[in-house]
Amino acid sequence: MTDLTQYPLLFGVVSLAVLWLAAFSGSALGLRREAPDQDWRDGFAVVRAATLTLLGLVIGFTFSMATNRYDLRKTLEEAEANAIGTEYVRADLLPADAGARLRAQLKTYVDARVEFYSTRDTDALDRLARRTASAQADLWATVRGPALAQPSPITALVVAGLNDVLNSQGYTQAAWWNRIPMAAWGLMGLIAICCNLLVGYGHQKWKAGSRLFFVLPLVIAVSFTLIADIDAPRHGIIRVAPQNLQSLQQSLRPG
Repeated sequence: MTDLTQYPLLFGVVSLAVLWLAAFSGSALGLRREAPDQDWRDGFAVVRAATLTLLGLVIGFTFSMATNRYDLRKTLEEAEANAIGTEYVRADLLPADAGARLRAQLKTYVDARVEFYSTRDTDALDRLARRTASAQADLWATVRGPALAQPSPITALVVAGLNDVLNSQGYTQAAWWNRIPMAAWGLMGLIAICCNLLVGYGHQKWKAGSRLFFVLPLVIAVSFTLIADIDAPRHGIIRVAPQNLQSLQQSLRPG
């Protein structure tokens, strides 16, 4: 089953259609009821206002969840670039042949990490994951030999730096997997549908207010689209650009 939240624009269009249909259905039900008295109208207005307020709070909370995850992905991209750059410098602490091999491997590894952030092709992710795992195995093999042959605080420093490189990739992958739970989307969508039903139900003249009924579904759908866009790390418009990794990539290229 396709996760529509991974495709923010499509998710927004579907949300708009569902919410508008909810408002229309609520209005159709409202037209069939008998004329309510003043007490009923006052009570209904309180319930509708409270439900709309709750929806606003839930949307704000979910938006905060999405922005926190986005900021974390940006922070981890910077940390990953710093770890790779530091290990590249520490390669000088290894014997000449091992150091040269480690620097060459790190250049290739940076290319793979930049591609991870830049690609939109989900079919290529498995291939990229295997490429990254192979590069990490080569990096470890390069450092492992000198560390076992001549264990010292200096080689331990290089090993620790490589551990940071490997760990930073794992943290990044975990952050890209950590998205807003589908249960939260479902509950927020249910509250939004209830709000539009109530707004439509409380209006007795659908034809006269049809344009106004389009406003609330549109505003909510735009909010959903923005949240999904920030939360979708690969298919959204708002994405984490690998600026630090690209800057490192350029600095590692021969002048």
